[in-house]
Amino acid sequence: MRRTLGTWLTAAVLVNLSVPCGAQTQSQTAQTPPPKPPTLDNTMVAGEAESEEPARKFVKWNEFDGKHLTLRFGGGFLYDVANYSQDANSKEQFRLVAHNKVRDFRLTFKGRFKFIESREVTYTSGLMYDGPSGKWLVRETGIMIQVAENWGYFFVGRTKEGFSLNKVMVGYAGWTQERATINDATIPILADGVKWLGYSKKLKAIWNVGFYGDAISVGQSFSTYKNQVAGRFAWVPIMSAETDEVLHLGFSSRWGNPKDDSLQLRSRPEDFTTQYFVDTGKFAAENATMFQLEAYYRPGPLLLGTEYFWQKDDAPTVGNPLFHGGEAVVTWLATGETRVYNTKGGFFNQVAPNRPLFSGGPGAWEIVGRFSYIDLDSGTLTGGKFWRITPMVNWHMSDQVRLELTYGYGSLNRFNLVGHTSFFQSRLQLQF
Repeated sequence: MRRTLGTWLTAAVLVNLSVPCGAQTQSQTAQTPPPKPPTLDNTMVAGEAESEEPARKFVKWNEFDGKHLTLRFGGGFLYDVANYSQDANSKEQFRLVAHNKVRDFRLTFKGRFKFIESREVTYTSGLMYDGPSGKWLVRETGIMIQVAENWGYFFVGRTKEGFSLNKVMVGYAGWTQERATINDATIPILADGVKWLGYSKKLKAIWNVGFYGDAISVGQSFSTYKNQVAGRFAWVPIMSAETDEVLHLGFSSRWGNPKDDSLQLRSRPEDFTTQYFVDTGKFAAENATMFQLEAYYRPGPLLLGTEYFWQKDDAPTVGNPLFHGGEAVVTWLATGETRVYNTKGGFFNQVAPNRPLFSGGPGAWEIVGRFSYIDLDSGTLTGGKFWRITPMVNWHMSDQVRLELTYGYGSLNRFNLVGHTSFFQSRLQLQF
């Protein structure tokens, strides 16, 4: 473990060696304190929910500003290490083995078209090596067109459905290593279709609605529905740049027609290389309807949030099951940073350290606690019940380097057994 940590820190230093020396010297010798970083983000571009650009740039060779378009080439890398301690029942349910493995490696391309002056038109494209499947996958790819100043944007292509704040967020920006079990079990990571994203500053409202199909995505692991419609509405009654307060209240709904008239809900225990702890197995279903509630409050460095999901399946042969689950999270940036809230998309950006480690500062230290729960026992199906408590620490060394140290304690009720597992996990995240 010491050798692995040393290797990670060495890699982190090397990644940041490209930071211009002058920039570091200027930061260290500045005589006046820097201005307060903004805590609200009012931008919206294609790929916003897939590949967030770091707040500080450490190279310039990956950007092009031409006569007709701009282009920014970016990338990211995730590497995970995990070990376990199981009781007797847990070992009888699943035998877990220590591992270290690439979780994700992705390349992204995004920019803006200049030849359309009447409205903003941006584009994005992504390619990712997926650790769980060992395959290269096409990620969020499409064009976003501004409809009008007060009517939002249309996105055409492959994107996230827009269901759940935590799902909409950039994966690299999340406060935990993996999303909650109910999130991964019920919502496909991507979909092909058309999505309308809108916002009203006057009404303090944010919304999106999308229509999707699998004509292009047949064969992709996320293509579990022939067609679906999903929408999300959020009201933000408190959104202050002066006090840094944000109160976000949201509701999502979704209806889908399963591929091959069959569904299977399953999820790993928030560790991507383990077995599926909860799994309904495949069952006949004509359609699935989902509802979700979300609430987040951010009074500065502190962030409190919760989401809860319900999925009702039209599946008479198995008793028309109703599955549910959710999470509650609290995060605190002990070094004083505040997670920026995107006012047009209704989600939180990644953490940008006020004083990066490689400029002589401590980086940003984030203390996280989360409780998650999933129940896949309903009707005649016994997919299992699982809860997990996850305290962890995120060390954001810079905008490009993050180290996560995670402990989890989980309880699985399945196979007529209740097993308990301790998870010891860590992740290195690099991006540019």
